[in-house]
Amino acid sequence: MTARSTRRTAAMKSRTAAVGAIAVAGALLLTGCGDQTKNDGPKGGDSSAAPLAHLLPQAIRDKGTVRVGSDIAYAPVEFKDSSGKVAGIDPDLGAALGKQLGVTFQFENGTFDSLVTGLRAKRYDIAMSAMTDTKDRQNGVADGKKVGEGVDFVDYYSAGVSIYTRKGKDEGIKTWSDLCGKTVVMERGTVSHDLAKAQAKKCPAGKKLTIQPFDDDQQAQTRLRSGGADAGSADSPIAAYAVKTSGGGKDFQVVGPTVQAAPYGIAIAKGNDQLTKAIQQAMNAIIKDGTYDKVLAKWGAEQGAVTTAKLNGGS
Repeated sequence: MTARSTRRTAAMKSRTAAVGAIAVAGALLLTGCGDQTKNDGPKGGDSSAAPLAHLLPQAIRDKGTVRVGSDIAYAPVEFKDSSGKVAGIDPDLGAALGKQLGVTFQFENGTFDSLVTGLRAKRYDIAMSAMTDTKDRQNGVADGKKVGEGVDFVDYYSAGVSIYTRKGKDEGIKTWSDLCGKTVVMERGTVSHDLAKAQAKKCPAGKKLTIQPFDDDQQAQTRLRSGGADAGSADSPIAAYAVKTSGGGKDFQVVGPTVQAAPYGIAIAKGNDQLTKAIQQAMNAIIKDGTYDKVLAKWGAEQGAVTTAKLNGGS
């Protein structure tokens, strides 16, 4: 999750009227970034319109759709806007990749901790959900145990993990060690969750760290906002977006430094080398032509930009 920053750092699961305004303004910058749950994008392999269509596996070209597993509750990376449409960094990048490859990237909602399983079960072709590229995920390892086949990652963004609290109520929290004796909330299965579990083992007797993981980041934010926890943690872009938008910027504040900077990756099940290489080349194409930078600028996420899409660059 950094990153969901095992993040996917943030938001990444609050809906405000400002989101709708941002989406409208962004549409002027970038076409083709509409509701990615509908098959209204380009299809087929017309090289004049989709220069990299020939790189895709034939089955996907014939289908005209890339099924994308995503936890669509992690603004600004992916979420549903005030009109109920799928919006955010990943859907916009998906639309741009689709133009390069001549297919529609169709986002399908699922809980974050089920996405890799969905890839293995072939429910999705890829997972694009502010997912941090880590060696454990590459190797199919969770909590130190082998749980299944790993995945390959096409890295496309860099994010860290942040701690945030209610505004004006930081409870003395500045670092992860300050969470001992406190309650922290986050999305289940994220890097934030992993960091909290690691910190809990370090806390002294009598200062237990209580961890409350939720299915999505919005639930975690709601719990913190209501006073049911002392702090929340998410990927850095998600935390920053929550601070900026929730309650008109009056609900939350980021405390302490961002940690664990790592790449977000598009996950593809092992063995799908042709699809992996096609996604990588398409991502590099939109980085080179400037579309990638426009998407990040639209969502105020320029700080995590990369200059090339690497394969399995996580540590």
